[in-house]
Parts: sequence; structure tokens; C-alpha cells
Amino acid sequence: MQKKVLALLRAAGDGYISGEEIASCLGVSRTAVWKHIRALKAAGYAIESHARKGYSLLDVPDLLLPQELQPMLRTEVIGKNMLHFDDIPSSNNEAKRLAAEGAPDGTVVVAEAQGAGKGRLSRGWFSPAKKGIWFSVVLRPSFLPQEAPKCTLMAAVAVVRAMRDMGFSVGIKWPNDVLDEKGRKLVGILTEMSAEMERVNFVVIGTGINVNLWPEDFPEDVKDIATSLAMLRGCKVDRVELFARVLEAMDELYMRIGHDGFGAVLDEWRHYSVTLGQEVNVIGVKETFSGTAADIDDDGALLVDTRSGRRRVLAGDVSIRPRVK
Repeated sequence: MQKKVLALLRAAGDGYISGEEIASCLGVSRTAVWKHIRALKAAGYAIESHARKGYSLLDVPDLLLPQELQPMLRTEVIGKNMLHFDDIPSSNNEAKRLAAEGAPDGTVVVAEAQGAGKGRLSRGWFSPAKKGIWFSVVLRPSFLPQEAPKCTLMAAVAVVRAMRDMGFSVGIKWPNDVLDEKGRKLVGILTEMSAEMERVNFVVIGTGINVNLWPEDFPEDVKDIATSLAMLRGCKVDRVELFARVLEAMDELYMRIGHDGFGAVLDEWRHYSVTLGQEVNVIGVKETFSGTAADIDDDGALLVDTRSGRRRVLAGDVSIRPRVK
């Protein structure tokens, strides 16, 4: 009901709409309208009340609320079901819990802050309140479990598309980091899966985007290697607009994969890659080697040309660092 009240307030523009008119449109009492207005104010909406004119929406909170995002979305699946949290330990853990309980395909879990955000290889992800976009998406794809790792590449392509549409010059470092032109990290992506031998139960893609952090916000151990969109632009960036663009891009890619497979997505990933063609060090659990990042294969694995021949590198067991010359 609050979404409907909010929609009527938006439709009034800079003007007012009376409590009586809202009540009539929604088929509720004026007392119920007043209670919903009070709840919206408590959520951070600036609503002016006038005894004779009614209500006017003056400003909206800087929050990633479903009632702000969903009216903007033109998606088929992703974001139709969305849950918002002020602060949770991990959006991925919450998404996995909800998925195990039957959350539908495309469910989005977004948090204003995370206390224990996760990155690849058990690394943490710094997720301060209202400074970024910390979210996870539940997918229930029809493809086989061995295809699931490529969802990480799909998510990276979606984020880069959205950022480039907003004027940012960014690229993808294999397999899942989005970097600025100086090689500083903006985004991390973690994909987790529940599956049986030949069936995916669900995939959860967790994404952390540094949006409105400033140098003093970053911990000492990452401040030299990380950045944010606000730092690149020199001013705050609209988190709601960016988030909507990311979800729409991810939805379009997910729908395409369902019809045609991952081929086109992998080609787009190659186009955005800042790894291919570069000299790299591959740091694995059991060995380290160097070479030239030549391509990715149909499974999304990195192909590295070394002096002893081409090596295939899987996403789960290595880190990639530019070779120091």
C-alpha cells in the first residue's frame, strides 16, 4: 500500500494531493492514508502536510529501497522480488538462505551496509553504510552446473555496461573485478551455487560496487588499490540510477543466455577486458607462473601463453597480478 501512496504523491509532482483523494483512489480510510504517510516519513521521505492542500513529496531518501527502484526497472525477472536491509552481515548469505526457502528466480537482496561482506578466495569486502551498492541476486537457471561459473562474467559485463552508460571509463580484470583506467578496484563479484549432479538448484551472485566512498573512507590496507565512482567524477553519484541500470543489464544478459547460451556474453566480456593481451603472473595454490593472457575459452577459463605452451587457468584457484617489468 505504501508503494501506491508513494506513486500518487509522485504523480502530483511539485503540487499537493489531498488525503481524501488518496483514500478514494486506494479504497481506504483517511486514517489509513495518514498512517502510510507517517511510515513513509519514518523511512526518510520528506513529505509536507498542509491542512487545506493535502500532501506533497519534497524529497526522497538516499536509500536503495524497492519502492524507489522497482518503478524504474524494465526487467523480465531480476528485481521483481526485492528485499532491502539497513545492515546485515552478508547479502550473499541472506540470499542463499532465502533461495533455500524457495525465493523466486531474480530475487534481489540489497543492503545499505554489510558487516561481513565476502569476496573471492575468502577475502572480505568493505561495505560501509550508504556508500556503495552491496547486493546479491538469486538465479534459478536451466543450464547445467558446469555453466554456473560464467555467471560471474555475466555480472561483470552488466556492471561495466551500466557504468559506461553513465560515462565512466572502466574495464574487467579477469575474472570478476571492475577497474578504473589506473587499475584501481571499483567492483568485486562472488558467485556461489547449490546444485546436484545435473541440476542447478540456485545460483547467488553477490556484487559490491564502490559508489560514494572518499579516500578517508577506505581502510589503510586497500586505499591505494581501491577507488570509487564519486572519486572518479569528483561528486556524489546517484546510487538508485546506477543500481537500476545494473539490474536491467543483468536481466537482459540473463534472458539472452537462457535463449542462446553464453557465447555473446563471453564476446562482450572480451571487449571490456583489461587482462587479455597483458603480461600476467598467475599465483596458484601449488605453483606460480608467468605469461601473456591470450583469451578466455568457452568455459570462461583464462588461457595464458607461456614459454612452455598455453596454460588454462580456472577462476576458483588463482589470483591474477600484472607482471612487474
